[in-house]
Amino acid sequence: MEKMYLKRNHDKRIKGGHLWIFSNELASIPELTPGTIVEVFNSKNEEIGLGFYNPHSLISVRLLKTNKKINIDFFTERISNAYAMRKQLNMTETARIVFGESDFLPGLIIDKYGEYLSIQILSAGMELFINEIIESLITVLPNSKGIIAKNNSKLRALEGLPLEEKVIFGSIPDEIITNENGIILSISLKQSQKTGYFLDQSYNRKFISTISYGLNVLDCYSNQGGFGLHAAKGGANNITCVDSSESALVQAKRNAELNNFTNVDLIKDDVSDYLKNELLKNSHWDMVILDPPSFAKSKKDVKTAIKGYAKINHLALQLLTDNGFLASSSCSQHITEDVFYDIIVNEAIKQQIQLKMIYRGAQAPDHPILASMPETKYLKFFVFQKLQF
Repeated sequence: MEKMYLKRNHDKRIKGGHLWIFSNELASIPELTPGTIVEVFNSKNEEIGLGFYNPHSLISVRLLKTNKKINIDFFTERISNAYAMRKQLNMTETARIVFGESDFLPGLIIDKYGEYLSIQILSAGMELFINEIIESLITVLPNSKGIIAKNNSKLRALEGLPLEEKVIFGSIPDEIITNENGIILSISLKQSQKTGYFLDQSYNRKFISTISYGLNVLDCYSNQGGFGLHAAKGGANNITCVDSSESALVQAKRNAELNNFTNVDLIKDDVSDYLKNELLKNSHWDMVILDPPSFAKSKKDVKTAIKGYAKINHLALQLLTDNGFLASSSCSQHITEDVFYDIIVNEAIKQQIQLKMIYRGAQAPDHPILASMPETKYLKFFVFQKLQF
């Protein structure tokens, strides 16, 4: 096995539990096949552990935190441990059962929708072990009827991996019926974005349900209607879902029908344009929900992202009734919680609006945060009430 060495004084972060070794931290960058398993040592020749190596990626080594042989038994043990935690959380029907680095399987995402699994591989090393991963999943979850690989993330390009989607075990039906927080959901793994459904917001959606009774709700970037459906379940008067994706709105309509929600309106539009037009109409809502896609894919996007978040939150605040609620989210890992909070508060100050924060959320616990890796903490979610003077 190839041995690799860290530069002098570059092991503090790794000893603290971080699982990424960057190219500028290695003493040399040998030309090995991407995904090769290497043994890593510090400059004092002390063993760090095994990891996947990619000479063409900024993240040169993704550590596996093990000295065991990387085979079917390794993956079965890791996946079994991850699933055991979800069982403890009572999150096994519709949940993320493997969350990459947080479950010590760097670059591997697995979502479970009843008897069907959706996986995404984001590292060259994991790609080489796809057969072992499939076999391990069948061992841990023997009732699985189908597995689809949703390898559509642009992050794969950073590892030199192609974008592709295909069924890799059994079969995947056109529609999977499952549920979240008691709401019936229709999931189309073949047509949906990412790995199927945005499971990370499940706890935040549940909170929205608790404060929605009697409210008129505007759900922006609604996707398949997750927040809007929860508002309906909570007794909202009327829900308007706005998204630019026709296919997402078709799915949202299906989900509303499955739950017999007849007070959900679906609008295909750019959210910023819609908000501006509603201001011109002097429209108002008791709750505005903002759950946009990531505005900052990398650090260089942060300034632009801050402007984007400021813009939509500024508009949303103007559309709120007195004592109304603004529920605002950011899934941009490069935007910290403090920065995101300040964006919203500053936009309120500019308009002389007083806010009271009533809820602060994050990603659901099936997306655990590895304390030693801040990169695994990415979702911010605030609910503010607009106070009446």
